[in-house]
Amino acid sequence: MHVDGRAGIDAGLVRRLVATQFPRWGALPVTPVEVDGWDNRTYRLGDEMTVRLPTAAGYVPAVDKEHRWLPVLASSLPVAVPTPLAKGAPGEGYPFDWSIRGWLDGETARPDRIDDLSGFAASVAGFILALQRVDATGGPQAGEHSFYRGAPPAHYDDETRRSLAALDGHVDTTRASAVWDAALEAAWSGPPVWFHGDIASGNLLVRDGKLAAVIDFGTSGVGDPACDLVIAWTMFSGDSREAFRDAVGQDPAMWARARGWALWKALISLVAEIDGDEGKAGENRRVIDEVLADHDRSG
Repeated sequence: MHVDGRAGIDAGLVRRLVATQFPRWGALPVTPVEVDGWDNRTYRLGDEMTVRLPTAAGYVPAVDKEHRWLPVLASSLPVAVPTPLAKGAPGEGYPFDWSIRGWLDGETARPDRIDDLSGFAASVAGFILALQRVDATGGPQAGEHSFYRGAPPAHYDDETRRSLAALDGHVDTTRASAVWDAALEAAWSGPPVWFHGDIASGNLLVRDGKLAAVIDFGTSGVGDPACDLVIAWTMFSGDSREAFRDAVGQDPAMWARARGWALWKALISLVAEIDGDEGKAGENRRVIDEVLADHDRSG
């Protein structure tokens, strides 16, 4: 749980914003959520709502995007997603738009909260496929608002190459370069489809041991959905990874790009943590090793 006040946002500010702009909810209690994200601060408003406030200008485009598109997506998805209720404006010294959504019951996905991890993996795959089937006409094309999720991984080529150079001697940079080169060569040739952009354990809610909701569509859009397969290495392994792979399908080129996305994120994270948090560094090393091994098996 982040300390209240991160990014200049605290419960007092949220109370003032709500009371000023939505007085009908102004008497409701405001409390930080137990598990908070980085791009936004989230507070519970009463028992049935949340308030979500971007922490920096780069995250603000998600407010309008989610307000416009979440209701469109919701009816076609197999589990709940956030319901936008109101959109707030800058005020009380806070410079950005913000939003109020319906509260979703559930806990963030952890293996110890999941009855059957392989079955859970298949449910996540089902969500991804249902999202891809939603009509993408008019949807937000991948780009800056999605931090280039859904775009070709080549957008992050320079950053990846710099990370590989910085990690020489810490990871197998020869094999990692081969994974990255394969991702760049496996160009997306299909029509743009909806992607979430951050399918990760923190954005998956479980209830009674099963997938109950998917949250945080801030990096969503339409384009190449390869980025949504990264959870194959970040959360799943062994039988659950195979269950996910079998259920979600996708062609070898899609998986090559997905390995590229997973590698990019693990590399840049490892560079940031190599001399710091040993636990986080170890997790990124694990992801890199498993991505390299998966690439080797793919031939």
